[in-house]
Amino acid sequence: MGQLIKQLWHRYQSVLSYLIFGGLTTLVNIVVFGIFNHFWPYWLANTIAWFISVLFAYITNKLWVFDSKTPTFQAVLIEMTSFFGFRLLSFFIDEGIMIIGVSVLHGNDLIVKLIDQIIVVLLNWFFSKLFIFKDREH
Repeated sequence: MGQLIKQLWHRYQSVLSYLIFGGLTTLVNIVVFGIFNHFWPYWLANTIAWFISVLFAYITNKLWVFDSKTPTFQAVLIEMTSFFGFRLLSFFIDEGIMIIGVSVLHGNDLIVKLIDQIIVVLLNWFFSKLFIFKDREH
């Protein structure tokens, strides 16, 4: 049984690691959103939550999900720019879902945020896998 688990982990390590760290990133996003949502409008709380969670996501994705090796400072800048660029795209999708869900449909802020995060995590997986860390994964 232990050998089977090792084989499955080796085969699906990238996906499983992404789910673990994606879950933690989502948790960071929701907790920060929940804290700042008490003091500021939801769209500003969402922006702050996005920024903090993207910093967390970049570090965890680079080190533990995709095991990215960037030999030069220029390579790190290119990778980081790509990561933040695609995350900025998903941020606009995130904001759009929040605006439609809260302001237009009058949904509960936190419930809309949870639904929003499922969509955003899936989008970010595809962006990371197909565009950002594609040449660096082994």
